[in-house]
Amino acid sequence: MSSERIIPTPHGEGRLVTDRARHTLATLLVSHGAGGGVESRDLEALARHLPRHGITVVRFEQPWRRAGRKIATPPATLDAGLRSAADNLRGRVPLIVGGRSAGARSAVRTARLLGAVGCLALSFPLHPPGHPEKSRVDELRGSRLPTLVIQGERDTMGRPDEFPGSTELCVVPAADHGLKVPARADISQEEAMGIVVEATLEWIVRQVTGNSSAR
Repeated sequence: MSSERIIPTPHGEGRLVTDRARHTLATLLVSHGAGGGVESRDLEALARHLPRHGITVVRFEQPWRRAGRKIATPPATLDAGLRSAADNLRGRVPLIVGGRSAGARSAVRTARLLGAVGCLALSFPLHPPGHPEKSRVDELRGSRLPTLVIQGERDTMGRPDEFPGSTELCVVPAADHGLKVPARADISQEEAMGIVVEATLEWIVRQVTGNSSAR
């Protein structure tokens, strides 16, 4: 069951939607993209399934979205909102910071400063559609943390083969930037979300186990 909480940020009220594990091994804080909210199919799938495996999922709705605006505010405001969200989390378990699309960009920019042990980038917008020369690969690398990228095979903002070979990458077959698969694809939408959930779970457990053994 989800619980909600309104929090202050430097740019207005944000909203935290928490799906809590009974015995939390790690917390995943994720924010949404510029074209949607915390109800996106991938964020909902993570919130629905990860808590039963010990991962508490906290979805952060940015102030611009909560205020009913249709266009996201500048990147610096997204980062400030995500910092406020992290400041409002409780507990001493390892933190993973992530997001989808614009939220993924914000996550890689802030995760290290927020004390995260890893970063989850869903549908990372490697470049604007049709402009591969405007690469954001340096931003992705700038997280300086273990980072998992989950990318649709048909993502026009960065196909999997456009990422550097060193990228830890999970590919969702036939999926677009919204991780939606066509009706005639070889996998169903449910199976596609299953790939997202399983890859995220396996990766988070690996980060938490490695982080714990290092201490």
